[in-house]
Amino acid sequence: MTWMKRVFLFMAVNLLVVLTISIVLSVLGVGPYLSARGIDYGSLAAFCLVWGMGGAFVSLAISRMMAKWSMGVQLQSSGPLVETVHGLARRAGLTTMPEVGVYDSPEPNAFATGPTKSRALVAVSTGLLESMSQDELEGVLAHEVAHIANGDMVTMTLVQGVVNAFVMFLARVIAFALSRNSDRDSRGMDRMTVFALEMVLGILGMVVVAWFSRHREFRADAGSAKLGGREKMIAALQALQRRFEPYDTQESMATLKIAGGRGGFLALISTHPPLADRIAALRRS
Repeated sequence: MTWMKRVFLFMAVNLLVVLTISIVLSVLGVGPYLSARGIDYGSLAAFCLVWGMGGAFVSLAISRMMAKWSMGVQLQSSGPLVETVHGLARRAGLTTMPEVGVYDSPEPNAFATGPTKSRALVAVSTGLLESMSQDELEGVLAHEVAHIANGDMVTMTLVQGVVNAFVMFLARVIAFALSRNSDRDSRGMDRMTVFALEMVLGILGMVVVAWFSRHREFRADAGSAKLGGREKMIAALQALQRRFEPYDTQESMATLKIAGGRGGFLALISTHPPLADRIAALRRS
């Protein structure tokens, strides 16, 4: 689904930025955490935190531009869609109105992105506009505006930055330990080992980021209920359920561990909770 592609694009770009930073630092010989005695863990932790957070914030800084480029978003300057988004934004207390755009896709999807609340973008697919009623559409748009009002883009970046720091830290500690058990000088850690470990640990780190992403989806649903009305958000989720989960995915797709399945590694890296769980949470509230 398109929203999953967008989130995975953010995580993939972030991982590439971290790897690029690591390569550049390695080529330049920047490694103050290594000494004749071994690793200075305090210096290494500070080093990884600075550069790990840097990779995440670079990804955040280019998120709006990347979304426009990768999704082919066409900005809208006026019309009912813009009026609805801006009305919800004012209701959410935003002082700067987000950009509003449409991209060509048959799937009913929408997303919000941008480096700050004042430089945000709300984009919807042509499939969403064609398949949803006005109330359902308003529920979806309120959900995306809630993401902006909650500052989810920044908090997601902070979580990703901390994960980046742990990935860089653990990759170097493990590589150093491996080099001490080999014939190579420990000060000349195998660069390829570090990069390979960063790739593996980065994928595992996606589990943490995905867990936070699922948590923020519940918060955005609750925000949508306040901004546009609970029934509108439930109706929107039910419309998506009819489109994406027409059968009992728990039973019919259990072996593939996709869609509404609750097991397997794909469930751990899923960025959104099952639609049924989101509807149930709204009804409980």
